[in-house]
Amino acid sequence: MSTDSETHDETAIRDSIEQAERAVGRVWPLHSFVTANPLAGFEDRPFHEAVERGERLYGADGYPSASVFGRAWERGQIDPELLRAELSRRGYDADPETLLDRMASAESGHAASATASPGAAETPEDRVDAVLAKWLSAFLDQGAAAWSLPGRSQGFYDAFRAAARHDREIPDRSAIAGLPADPIDALAERFENYPRDRWVAIVEHHLAALPGWTGLIRQRIGEEGAWQSAQPITLPGYLAVRMTLADVFGAPIAPEGADGGGGSATGRVGVENDADGDGGTGVGSAPLAEAWLSAWEATYREELVGAVAAESASLDDADGSDEGRPDAQFVFCIDTRSEVIRRHVESVGQYETHGYAGFFGIPMQYEAYDSGVETDACPPIVDAAHRIEERPTADHDHRRATRERWTNALEAGETVLETLKSNAATAFSLVETAGGGYGIALAARTLVPDRVHDALDAVEARVPGVHEFCAPALEREPGSDGGLPSGLTFEERVEYAAAAFELMGWEEFARVVVFAGHASETANNPFGSSLDCGACAGNPGGPNARVLAAICNDEAVRAALAERGIDVPDDTVFVAGEHNTTTDEVTLFDADVPESHADEVEQLRADLADATAGAAAERVESMGVDPSRADRETKRRAADWAETRPEWGLAGNAGFVVGPRELTDDLDLGGRSFLHSYDWRTDDGGDALEAILTGPMVVTQWINCQYYFATVDTAAYGSGSKVTHNPVGNVGVYQGNGGDLMCGLPLQSVMAADDEPYHQPLRLSTVIHAPVERVTEVLEEHEQLAELLDNDWLSLTVVDPTRDHAAFRYDEELAWTGLDDAAEPAASAPEPARPKSAVPADD
Repeated sequence: MSTDSETHDETAIRDSIEQAERAVGRVWPLHSFVTANPLAGFEDRPFHEAVERGERLYGADGYPSASVFGRAWERGQIDPELLRAELSRRGYDADPETLLDRMASAESGHAASATASPGAAETPEDRVDAVLAKWLSAFLDQGAAAWSLPGRSQGFYDAFRAAARHDREIPDRSAIAGLPADPIDALAERFENYPRDRWVAIVEHHLAALPGWTGLIRQRIGEEGAWQSAQPITLPGYLAVRMTLADVFGAPIAPEGADGGGGSATGRVGVENDADGDGGTGVGSAPLAEAWLSAWEATYREELVGAVAAESASLDDADGSDEGRPDAQFVFCIDTRSEVIRRHVESVGQYETHGYAGFFGIPMQYEAYDSGVETDACPPIVDAAHRIEERPTADHDHRRATRERWTNALEAGETVLETLKSNAATAFSLVETAGGGYGIALAARTLVPDRVHDALDAVEARVPGVHEFCAPALEREPGSDGGLPSGLTFEERVEYAAAAFELMGWEEFARVVVFAGHASETANNPFGSSLDCGACAGNPGGPNARVLAAICNDEAVRAALAERGIDVPDDTVFVAGEHNTTTDEVTLFDADVPESHADEVEQLRADLADATAGAAAERVESMGVDPSRADRETKRRAADWAETRPEWGLAGNAGFVVGPRELTDDLDLGGRSFLHSYDWRTDDGGDALEAILTGPMVVTQWINCQYYFATVDTAAYGSGSKVTHNPVGNVGVYQGNGGDLMCGLPLQSVMAADDEPYHQPLRLSTVIHAPVERVTEVLEEHEQLAELLDNDWLSLTVVDPTRDHAAFRYDEELAWTGLDDAAEPAASAPEPARPKSAVPADD
């Protein structure tokens, strides 16, 4: 029977783990890579404090380097007046060039002191990491290993206890054999020599030692998916194993100075503020780096806010003439890459585009036809509520039969090939027999990958797509076996359709409306899912588009929408599509389009080809390629197995505009801004705005932070270079042949060269077109949103059409600063904060 003391110890241990685990951001498996803020656990702190925690825990840089700031300064990306104002507010009087030189000098000195001496011996901590990573890779493997670790169904701790006693790399295997059955008891033994006020720091130290693996564990525990259900792992179990290994290898259990705030900063910080204003020479980055960063962000924000405010004012001057019903309407994801294709679609015809989160509001798990695999198709901040399965329809059996003949043949060949490759008795003879053929295939992929792409397209043209004979099963089915319900009720279908149109503020429908999800196309790219739809948990968005299109084509749903004031004309047809962000091709899933709309869809397909050409030319130019070669170059990048940068993804993201398309349809935002359609006039209660701020704005802030931190420190917060990646367990990559999982985006996703960022590391600037009081009401109801803003994780500016299109910048604690001129930048609050001007009262 447990004593009161033992119970109290268990509670204290669990509380310590719960407090410490936020030090590690969640890491998603590569097959469903989700961009997230690696310091999400510290979003309740000011940005500069969170950066300092990252510096202490990971030795990570949290601000751009002096060279990055200097390059932005030289290119005119930082306004001199804004910079001098920011520097002055923080007590710096020296000229910018001098401060840059001193920042660079401080960085060099710190780097020299932090660099380990050549040939340094392996430490006990290194040995713990290596052994533990080996066991984690074996246990957390998701189908890549030919031979599985025995006992995984019993959980990580028990599997380790049973098998690791035979591991000759562990010096004292009797310690493994002697581990107690309960990992909490094992932890209690490790903690007994330390006061309880140090336990949180001790746990934090051990979780932060391998943040890639522990981030994956946190994600797996939080998701509670099939892998965790079948082969569970817990943080107490992980920590018990790690601390036991630390003990047997002679590594310290507690970090030096484990006081919960601990240690000294180890990352780059810049130059200390000093009273005489000469910039100082010490390490400690906060004020100076923050000044440069804030000025850089304000320079970008000034242009964005000014343009939106000017367009807002111009709406009042419009003559109100009706341009007529558009030929077609498109709904694209809010993704920054959609900003580019939207401009080009609008340029080739009388087309109207809208922006909506790429999962199209359907929180679902999706199972593609004949795949046997369920994937989440909604943002990680949203729990899947439905299971949608893709099923054949009776009227297209001939297409289904044709496809199955092709796929069965291909799958049989792949199975035989994989068997021969993995069988020791046949591997050498396979190479000897098929080596020439392999060589030709590899040479083609290397030398003429664009032609390989064309050949694959030719094959695909002969094989019916799944969408040609399958449809998503929408009807709610009884029974769920304890899992998600299959299908949707009628009321749910009506609600999802209504929510989409209400959030976007639609009042008119074209004869053809296209919901276009997006996906990437790459070869030999472990990070391929990072280029797919983040709103669909790193999966293609086409399935979600198909579900919403099917819902909206239902006559009963339309009748119910009419009762809610959403009148969809009888001649409107909804079509799903998918935007290939690597080639900018837009595929329409139009197998069930009625004959009455066939000509329009055919014209639409031709116009989309022109839009593709224009968008691809714009994007390849950003990669330093002649735009006249756009078609061949995008196809080459999609098919080239050796291509490390198939596309830029969301690199460059810096802004988020929430408002009607008229605010931005005359602007070239350079593929840097997320765009969400919203019309404040159709949102009397503010419910649509609330949904956008609590959902898409939070997701875009995560994406922005992932790109920011992967740029300022690719080794700590990213994944380093793809060239030296080693995929492991279908869950992540190593750098080299072992160690920690890499946590974020690779160097090639954010850097133009090893020392030159392509992505400008700026925090997100959000601009909302709405009455400022309405935005305040949402923030009052959602404390976490206000906290993100108060702590400078992103900025928020409102262009208020009810106040003569004036701009108001969110300051802090639900207060706003009215900008004297709509083009004035919303600079970060000074130190100390200057007085705020109140928002003027309504007349």
